[in-house]
Amino acid sequence: MTAITPLADEAAASSMVDQAYQSIRQRILDNLWPPGHQALEQEVALALGMSRTPVREALIRLQQEGFVEVIPRRGVRVLPVSPTDMKEIYEILTALECMAAELLAKRHPTESDLAPLVAATHAMEAALLRDDLDAWATADENFHEALLRLAGNRLLLEAVMGYWDRAHRARMFTLRLRPKPVNSTDEHMALVGRLLAGDAAGAVQVNRQHRERASRELLAIFERFRLQQM
Repeated sequence: MTAITPLADEAAASSMVDQAYQSIRQRILDNLWPPGHQALEQEVALALGMSRTPVREALIRLQQEGFVEVIPRRGVRVLPVSPTDMKEIYEILTALECMAAELLAKRHPTESDLAPLVAATHAMEAALLRDDLDAWATADENFHEALLRLAGNRLLLEAVMGYWDRAHRARMFTLRLRPKPVNSTDEHMALVGRLLAGDAAGAVQVNRQHRERASRELLAIFERFRLQQM
């Protein structure tokens, strides 16, 4: 029988923490555990089918990232996103994504290079025809992630992803409260056109207008429904 080494034990424990972290995080992002949701640590562990130790470490990690508040003897509470949070997050995402658009345009990408952007936009159009807003949202995020990856700056991509999840929560929460998102596909194809032309300034302008419109629509939801947080 092969002995289990301390390193193997450590790796297994780390894997369990990662599983707990990913499972809890996904529940929060998909609003299965909405803002304000509160649960005892033991309840979270039972829901995940795990022991409390990896769950506790995962919750501490999520607290450091701003997703939850760990309350001694009272468990954990999912933190909300406020209008101010969203405004600031969208300002950061807009600036960084415009930088990605500029970098990509300056490389004079080919139609083949930009195929992932076109495919994602077509998937958005097809989803709207089916009135499948969840599929539309997935395709939309695929477009923006592809744009960032095509820019070829790894640190820029990591910086955006650090804010992406919190924006995703609010977008999914408001997905069915907003007007049908018919403008995004046209704006995406306009951006593809500027990128293909190697027009860096034009790409930045189109992307900035696209992101700023999305931000205005999202913040209007907060105001219309008198939401202090989500």
